[in-house]
Amino acid sequence: MEERNNSFLADEKIGKLMRGYAIPCIISLLVGALYNIVDQIFIANASYLGSFGNAANESAYYTDFAVKSFRTYLCLIVLACINKAAFIFLQAIGKAATSTALSMIREIVFGVGLAMILPIFFGLDGVLYSMPIADFLTAIVSLAVVIFAYRELSFPEQKAEMQARL
Repeated sequence: MEERNNSFLADEKIGKLMRGYAIPCIISLLVGALYNIVDQIFIANASYLGSFGNAANESAYYTDFAVKSFRTYLCLIVLACINKAAFIFLQAIGKAATSTALSMIREIVFGVGLAMILPIFFGLDGVLYSMPIADFLTAIVSLAVVIFAYRELSFPEQKAEMQARL
């Protein structure tokens, strides 16, 4: 049986690895965007919301709030695809602790923190705004971390020089 060589991450050029990373990221974005489009079509026809309670016997306000909740809470779900791709990329290059920290920042610091703070200023809508804002902030942090990791991988000689100077 033939042995597989899994050292391609160490041997391959960074540009080729980043292109390989970009393809799943783009697919993830397209799937997320398609999900949002389909979701908006179905939410716009909110007749299925009866499964979330007895909407037929509730006021129109119940249905309106359910539609608003879905639209607000899921409006930036596409960014969650970018975040997940960043988490996977960091794990693949051996930075599992950084990946875990980013995930915890999204779920605990931003997700829970914003859900507790925003209602003070925005009332119930603050809870709805918490996850889109958490996804947005995490995407910014993830982008910065991935760029830093890319630079670290791209220029190992410079990194070694800088560490030698210290």
